[in-house]
Amino acid sequence: MPSAELPSVDLTGRVAIVTGSTAGLGVRFAHVLAEAGATVVVTGRRAERIAEVVGAVGERGGQAHGVRLDVTDPDSIEACLEQVTAELGVPQILVNNAGIPDAQRAHKMSLELVDAVLDTNVRGPWVMATGLARRLIAAELPGRIVNISSMAAYHYAGNGAALYSTAKAAVSRMTEALAVEWSRHLINVNGIAPGVFASEMTDGMLARVGDIAPGFPRKRIGLPEQLDSTLLYLVSDASEAVTGTVIKVDDGQMPR
Repeated sequence: MPSAELPSVDLTGRVAIVTGSTAGLGVRFAHVLAEAGATVVVTGRRAERIAEVVGAVGERGGQAHGVRLDVTDPDSIEACLEQVTAELGVPQILVNNAGIPDAQRAHKMSLELVDAVLDTNVRGPWVMATGLARRLIAAELPGRIVNISSMAAYHYAGNGAALYSTAKAAVSRMTEALAVEWSRHLINVNGIAPGVFASEMTDGMLARVGDIAPGFPRKRIGLPEQLDSTLLYLVSDASEAVTGTVIKVDDGQMPR
């Protein structure tokens, strides 16, 4: 009979990069990974916010390092990966969390906004993932990459986020495709597609459109901590055989 012992979610000894971890869900992700034992690399464009999050992780007994990163800049991505590898070793966990909304009708968007959304939400995660994969493959190390998609990738009601929806659909497909390509190298690529969860991005949306919770079956929006278990599952040994999967976590908010 196989052992009934459950796989561990202990991340001790692993280095984890979380993009966009100076605000919103990224802050929560950084704390959760650190509390599971990982050495977390907090990244973002604002040095003062990086220092605040690193300090907060340390106050709770976690290990964190800060590296400035602009995911729209390939040179910044390469510099981040080089610095982390040189100082901490090849990172074995990447959470591609950085993202921005569009919040405009498609026909009214400036080209600058189109470029910003696609560079942040699609090209950035691609360049981060491929840059890390090259290092993992060269070092013959397994890895876990988790791309933060969105339920908007699967459902769009025409309310002014067409490009965001399109970009997140690309993230979900990227997750599936890279998982197939890197499976032989023991690099698992998975994703999480949250529904509406409390965050700085959501706060901005609610300020524009008002309270949308009454329209959901459970009359509520999600809390960041409700994503903890899914994240830990996907970055840990518990998901050893899971790759190319995007887990929808939306509290039943969206249609299927």
